[in-house]
Amino acid sequence: MQKAIVVHYFNDKKNNLIELNQLLQEGWKVVSQSAMSGGEAGGIVYSLVILEKN
Repeated sequence: MQKAIVVHYFNDKKNNLIELNQLLQEGWKVVSQSAMSGGEAGGIVYSLVILEKN
């Protein structure tokens, strides 16, 4: 099974890294990662992460 999530990071309080880390702890593995355009001003970083779990 695969799942895709968009990881976003602005600063230590505005991000969804907890969601990614939780999935990794549950046994999901990163298959691929691709940087995405951060269309907003202010330095937000986006990344498409494809995860897989058997």
